[in-house]
Amino acid sequence: MKHNILHIIGGGLAGSEAAWQAANAGCDVVLHEMRGIRGTDAHRTDDLAELVCSNSFRSDDHQMNAVGVLHQEMRLANSLIIASGDKHKVPAGSALAVDRENFSNEVTKALENHPRITILREEIETLPQDTWQQVVIATGPLTSPALAEAIATATSEDALAFFDAIAPIVHFDSIDLDTAWFQSRYDKASPFAEELGGDGRDYINCPMNREQYYAFIDALVGGDKTEFKQWEGTPYFDGCLPIEIMAERGPETLRHGPMKPMGLTNAHKPEEKAYAVVQLRQDNALGSLYNMVGFQTKLKYGEQTRIFRTIPGLENAEFARLGGLHRNTFINSPALLDPTLTLKTRPGLRFAGQITGCEGYVESAAIGLLAARFAVAEMRGHDLPPIPKTTAFGALLYHITEGHIQWDDEPGKRSFQPMNINFGLFPPVEIVKPEGIGRFRGKDKARVKKQTMAARALRDCASWLNECEMLGEPAE
Repeated sequence: MKHNILHIIGGGLAGSEAAWQAANAGCDVVLHEMRGIRGTDAHRTDDLAELVCSNSFRSDDHQMNAVGVLHQEMRLANSLIIASGDKHKVPAGSALAVDRENFSNEVTKALENHPRITILREEIETLPQDTWQQVVIATGPLTSPALAEAIATATSEDALAFFDAIAPIVHFDSIDLDTAWFQSRYDKASPFAEELGGDGRDYINCPMNREQYYAFIDALVGGDKTEFKQWEGTPYFDGCLPIEIMAERGPETLRHGPMKPMGLTNAHKPEEKAYAVVQLRQDNALGSLYNMVGFQTKLKYGEQTRIFRTIPGLENAEFARLGGLHRNTFINSPALLDPTLTLKTRPGLRFAGQITGCEGYVESAAIGLLAARFAVAEMRGHDLPPIPKTTAFGALLYHITEGHIQWDDEPGKRSFQPMNINFGLFPPVEIVKPEGIGRFRGKDKARVKKQTMAARALRDCASWLNECEMLGEPAE
């Protein structure tokens, strides 16, 4: 280990997590990050692990939600990203949302202060030379054009790309709370609401009647949008569609998506049922900023201001940040990577994060965590025990590296697309009907199935981590 160095290219969530894991395992790490030398269209700071889209890590429910299970597995694995998120969380119902600036500062300081980590601010434009024996490429969706071209050339695979959109952020004091009200859907409070000094009413809700809703849909569809002629044909990721693209799919789409009114009661007019509701979620610890949930957009700035101010409660909204659009790039991982995230044609070169085709902050960091552990194990000359596919780690890794179906009826066309962690990626589980329940089907059966999958995942993950520690991988 003394003469081995792990080079990590990219200081986003995956790269930061990879650096932390490897350094804590006793490995010397060089983290190469181009921001500070060259910026991107989406980043605003030079901090590591900057959150450029939402400030939410999504559900923190580790009993009923797959991403909550992934959170918990990462906690078991001493994740820097989750620990920093826990330290700087803000109220968001059952979700783990963070103060984005303090979160990134926390990650940056932790890595800067680690004695085994060296951070170099430089752009890597080509694939590393063979003198770098162990490398993790974690450049994410905003990989520089030069490096993306080098990757495409080396893999003989065209890079895939898709558009990812950013939601606007509103100043809290510009929201009309005589119209809007605080409430979480179905009054489901954050599990740490009391700790944060809140009462569980974590979202601001702006109601629309039927007439207002359809006028809003017409405005979205007819609004002036940013054009990307050089990127024509690039598909959107369904988990982060621009709001106007959703509206174009049908006038009722938003009412059954981010603007659904179910589980909400207007505190000002409880007798009136809203036809649709726009929700805003706290974006910083001070509570001075709120982001518009699900309102990723490619509308031009002037159109965003005009259209979003027609939302009841936002007539005088002041925007700290308007929405935007950037392109994500990812490789055809099932064809290119082995089960340890290594490029099949070049030993020692691994990929991690969103560039592998996983989607989401937590998923990206998790793949960075695994890539680092694989790399350190290889340096030590042994293999890690296989990651159980029953875990969130294993389910996500399996989908990326070998579990995705390449459709035979479309020869030459790759169907691999970005994927969030979800219970659909987990192997089937046998469930037992709880005592005291009559008919066992529908929601009751689905609930028990999720709980059983979650419990199995955390049990199997703890066992796998214990096996790794018996090998000395990784050690504090």
